[in-house]
Amino acid sequence: MALRGVRVLEMAGLAPAPLCGLILADFGAQVLRVDRSPRPPVGTDVQGRGKRSLALDLKQPQGAATLRRLCKEADVLLEPFRPGVMEKLGLGPDVLLQDNPKLIYARLTGFGHSGKYARMAGHDINYLAVSGVLSKLGRKDENPYAPLNLLADFAGGGVLCALGIVMALHERTKSGKGQVIDASMVEGIAYLSSFLWKSQNMGLWNRPRGENLLDSGAPFYETYKTSDGKFMAVGALEPQFYEQLINGLGLEPQKLPSQMSFSDWPEMKKMFADIFSTKTQAEWCKIFDNTDACVTPVLSFDEVASHPHNKERGSFLKNDHQEISPRPSPLLFRTPATPSSKRDPFIGEHTEEILLEYGFSKEEIAQLCFLKVIEFNKPKANL
Repeated sequence: MALRGVRVLEMAGLAPAPLCGLILADFGAQVLRVDRSPRPPVGTDVQGRGKRSLALDLKQPQGAATLRRLCKEADVLLEPFRPGVMEKLGLGPDVLLQDNPKLIYARLTGFGHSGKYARMAGHDINYLAVSGVLSKLGRKDENPYAPLNLLADFAGGGVLCALGIVMALHERTKSGKGQVIDASMVEGIAYLSSFLWKSQNMGLWNRPRGENLLDSGAPFYETYKTSDGKFMAVGALEPQFYEQLINGLGLEPQKLPSQMSFSDWPEMKKMFADIFSTKTQAEWCKIFDNTDACVTPVLSFDEVASHPHNKERGSFLKNDHQEISPRPSPLLFRTPATPSSKRDPFIGEHTEEILLEYGFSKEEIAQLCFLKVIEFNKPKANL
């Protein structure tokens, strides 16, 4: 796998950092999740595929010293805390990069490690708001809305942080040096929206929110409810695709207004909605599948793995607990990702084996356990 041999220490946190660690693990990195000890009643990482867990109390000096020792042998440290937290523990980049000049120290936060909001709490919706992107999301005459927590947390945060780590690892092959990565979710989602910034002068976003080409204003870029309560997604932007959409709907092009007649869009949307409501989703799929009308079914999580296209490509996987999840993407043909089929790790499940791998003696491990610096959580065997 592409990242085989890369050692990653992932400080346990909420959604963005676990996704970053998941990406690295799926593509071959050895990811060790450093969990909090005493462990919380319920684990927060549902993206633990392919990771191992070490439970460590960093509030104790011996716990911080243990992590510092681990970092001397690691390639990457991934931490999602607010600015100053790691420094208070004596584990800031100045310290760890002095111990290990090759370390990639990745800091993933909402607002970044400088600026007015740097130390302020926030969530995806806040980062999306400050990036400017939230102002573009929403239907006409409605408040802006955030599409779950996908954009800032995962796209602008976890994915771009993983990209930054891979770039830093590549640069290290030439310089032999590590570096600090300041991955801000605000800046990450702003960067992802580069197309929006650059296309403003093209007329794509010059109308109020919800009245533009790609934000639910156009009747040919919208979702429509079918007679069985499901939905179809329409994205017939180009004229040749729009023509196939009109044909599939059984309409006569010469009796319709121009595709780009903005003033007619509201009435056209009502017409399309009425037509889509006359057939089931399956019936519309028979009409539009294998055409270039850019019309596809809106699939639920229960349906997506069994859809013929996804099934043929093997786009979804099952682990040994029969849990379905997406296959790692993109596909690398020579060094493909080989995601683990095992369940996610319990907090502290691999504490002892990890410390032994990193050169701790059994006596040292026993002492750390006695002091309650580390925690074990071995799963019970099913008899």
